[in-house]
Amino acid sequence: MPPSRHSALVHEWIAPSGGSERVLEAFAEVFPDSDVHCLWDDGHQGLADTNVKESWLARTPLRRSKVASMAMMPLTWRRRPGSYDWALISSHLFAHHARFPKSQKSLVKLAYVHTPARYIWEPQLDGRGNGLPARAIAHLLKRLDKHRARELHAVAANSEFIRQRIWRAWGIDSTVIYPPVDSEWIADARNWRDDLSSEEVETLSNLPETFLLGASRAVKYKQLDRVIEAGHRVGIPTVIVGDGPERRRLESLAAELGHETYFLGRASDPLLYSLYQRTHAFIFPPIEDFGIMPVEAMAAGAPVIANQVGGAAETVIDGQTGFLVDFESPESVDLAVLAITPELKDGARRRALEFDRDIFKARIKEWVEINVVN
Repeated sequence: MPPSRHSALVHEWIAPSGGSERVLEAFAEVFPDSDVHCLWDDGHQGLADTNVKESWLARTPLRRSKVASMAMMPLTWRRRPGSYDWALISSHLFAHHARFPKSQKSLVKLAYVHTPARYIWEPQLDGRGNGLPARAIAHLLKRLDKHRARELHAVAANSEFIRQRIWRAWGIDSTVIYPPVDSEWIADARNWRDDLSSEEVETLSNLPETFLLGASRAVKYKQLDRVIEAGHRVGIPTVIVGDGPERRRLESLAAELGHETYFLGRASDPLLYSLYQRTHAFIFPPIEDFGIMPVEAMAAGAPVIANQVGGAAETVIDGQTGFLVDFESPESVDLAVLAITPELKDGARRRALEFDRDIFKARIKEWVEINVVN
């Protein structure tokens, strides 16, 4: 293994929380002496002690609009400071374009790809790609993106679903390494209710004995409305965790249906895990690249009803840890809800442990060593 002081970790931008930030945090634990390069850093507690190097975009208003800054990103990534032997890149937009002009031509570039940029390659899955600025430059960005991807020495995908997307977009094969989930910690035998504040205990106590759970940011593509509709059809109250621009519409939907729905807004991890432990089933409708929340839910013992398309279809085992359904078919969803049994809880916990953080770190370390040495 080459000395880590000559290595760089590259990430699009650092948000206060998020699945890709968990990946970067794990990278930093495996390679603690590496510099971290990003477009801008909005703070992430797990990365507080790393040597983060922001781009010029961090000093401009463009950092507040990913779509507005998108046209500047490819060029910005081409002029990063520092000289390195190898770089490990966490990419879901253009971070894999990163270039370090002071490095030798022998620089080894490895990319862990959450997805090729959905804005340009899969706009039907991300409405932000349908805006006028994104559509105006999508054709040129596709050609450039595919060209830059050819610079990579090796690519890892966060799911088989994304491995196939990488092949369609870039014509490059990749190795599947599932992202890190704190499965073992969540699956601890503790009752997560013991970690709640007094206000959270009251919130939990005021919920019905049986409920369906939906949790995510309240944005359209997460399809939380399908969770409410499923609860209404089968006559089980619904709990929704998360906040965002769709919340008012979701509240109006529940009121129109006359369905017993509890909107909790943002929840702490202990409260969310307590809800997983209590729920009849966690319902996860979106088509996700991987989907960390279904794995977290299973770790806490929640049976999961997930979309039969997307990354969650690789983690949820149909009939053993929950069910995979077609959310375009209400009957499919309803049958799954009614088929949930307590026996699924143990299978869910066991399955979740296969995606634990330590497993991810070991696989990443091995993958980097193989590709850097070779």
